[in-house]
Amino acid sequence: MTDASTPDQRPALPDHLSIDPRSPHHVAAVFEHDIGIRFNGKDRFDVEEYCVSEGWVKVPAGKTLDRKGRPLLIKLKGAVEAYYR
Repeated sequence: MTDASTPDQRPALPDHLSIDPRSPHHVAAVFEHDIGIRFNGKDRFDVEEYCVSEGWVKVPAGKTLDRKGRPLLIKLKGAVEAYYR
């Protein structure tokens, strides 16, 4: 398989995507490829969820966990760009 044929087989990136499989915004086919998120002009590697049209990302708030043991997320607003690496 060559790199030239790979972009044709990638699904389109959705406007709203979450890495949590329980979320209605989780699309498993997208996660078969390497995804990058650029937030306010800088690449972020800790994004749990994003929405391009509304302009926000959710990232973990340090090492803080919620009562179910998952990372506590904070919403940051700004320019969001999702792309395949």
